[in-house]
This record gives sequence, structure tokens and C-alpha cells, in this order.
Amino acid sequence: MQKILLINKKFLIVTLEIILLLFSLLLIFGPMTSLALWSIADKWFWPNLLPQSIGLDYWRQALGIQKSLAIGAVSIIPAFFLSLMIAVITVITAMSIAIPAGYALAKYKIPFGMFIFFLFLMPNAFPQQPIFVNLLDIFTKIGLAGTIPGVIIVHILVGLVFGVWITSATFRSIPPQLEEAARSVGANGIKTFFRITLPLAAPGLLASSVFVFITSLDEFTGTFFIGLPFVITLPMTLYSSSGYNMQFASVIAIILLLPSMLFMMLIQKVLKAEYVGGMG
Repeated sequence: MQKILLINKKFLIVTLEIILLLFSLLLIFGPMTSLALWSIADKWFWPNLLPQSIGLDYWRQALGIQKSLAIGAVSIIPAFFLSLMIAVITVITAMSIAIPAGYALAKYKIPFGMFIFFLFLMPNAFPQQPIFVNLLDIFTKIGLAGTIPGVIIVHILVGLVFGVWITSATFRSIPPQLEEAARSVGANGIKTFFRITLPLAAPGLLASSVFVFITSLDEFTGTFFIGLPFVITLPMTLYSSSGYNMQFASVIAIILLLPSMLFMMLIQKVLKAEYVGGMG
């Protein structure tokens, strides 16, 4: 009798585990499957579970291969290259600030260091809409509203959260004994940083750069408030099309999703556990 009860208990546990696994897979892959189907659906009306007609017209239109006013989609190539340019400039500028700031916060006892660190986190520590609304008023007065430089500044403010956070954790994870050993054999501070500290921190700095790049590429709220109506990035195009054209919006969403997936796979390989542990 006890054996039967034990077998039934194990069977119940296994069944629950399978149900939870299937549910998790549905949560993860369900939206992605829906995006993929919508991106190739020429016709898909309720109550059909699958598209009645499929094709690549929306992909060709989005990629600028064909031009047709009938399907209500436009080429996303200008918005894509603009988003890419803004993201690259954001990464270069944000990391130029984050590397020395992260190193100083990790290696030196700076007065009010935690307060300075908190300042870098402020754009994400509070609801973004009030912050960007106030920035819009300031940027309008100084002529940065509706301009690419204004949008880049906003992206830098948002990206510095990941830049400083991960960079500081990376430098903090490097044993100080290695730098002390380099100095003991005659290396000065600059040579120690470039010969010892920077190569050891390279994987974490790469991961930080990737997070900043993805954040900039996907940033919508700041671009919406500061960039409209002249700066149209890929997320802005996605927002404007999502209300009337699900196929076109799905194509844009997949294009935005692919770099994030590829870069997250890269981060998984290069981001060491001690870097993550130093972020707390």
C-alpha cells in the first residue's frame, strides 16, 4: 500500500513538473510564435487559429525590397540605421564615462560614493515619464528637443545605469593583489591599468557595452518625449504601426528582438559569475 502511495506521489510530482515546464515554454515561446506567424500572415481573421494566407510581402516592404501602398507598410531601413547610429554613439560615450567612474567607485573610497552611484541610477530609479517631461522643457529651451543629439543624451542617461553598474562590479571582482604585484615590479598606475586591470575586466566591459547598446536600441519613452516629431527610430516606428498593422509591427518586433537574443547569448558566455555577484 505504501509503495502504491509512493508511486502515485512521484507520478503526481512528475506530472506537475511537466505541466509547469509546458506552461513556462508557452510563456516564452508563445508570444514569439505569434510574432512569427503575424509577420508572414497576409490574411488572418477571427476565428481562424492559423493565417488563411501567408507570404513575405511585409518583410519585403519593411526591408525596402518592394514598395506598395496596398499593405500599409513602409521601409524601416532609415529608422534602423538611425537607431543603430544612435546606439553606437551612446555606447562609445556612455562607456567613456562608465569605465573611469566604475573604476573609481570600485577601487577608491570616494566621499559620498554611494550617493554618486545613486545619481547614475536615478533615470531608472523613478518613473521615466516625469523625468523626460521635465527634460523636454529644458531641452526645448536650449534647442535640443526634436534633435538627434538630444535623443543621444537621453539614451546615455538611461544607458549609464548598466554601464556604471556592471563596470563597477567588474572592477570590484578583480583581486587588488594583482595590481599590487604589478606595481611592486615597477609598473606605474597607468601601465598597471592597461596591462593588468583592463584585460582582466574586458569580458565584463563587453557585457556592459552590450547592455547599453540593447537599451539604446530598444529605448522608446525617452525618444518619444525628446525626439518627436523629427527623430524616428525603430521603436518609434513599431509604436506607430502597432495600432493598425499587426503584420508590419510583428516584422519590426522580430528585427528588434534578434540583436537582443544574439547579444544575450554573447553575454552568457563572457559575463562571469563574480561580476554578477558584485552587482548587489
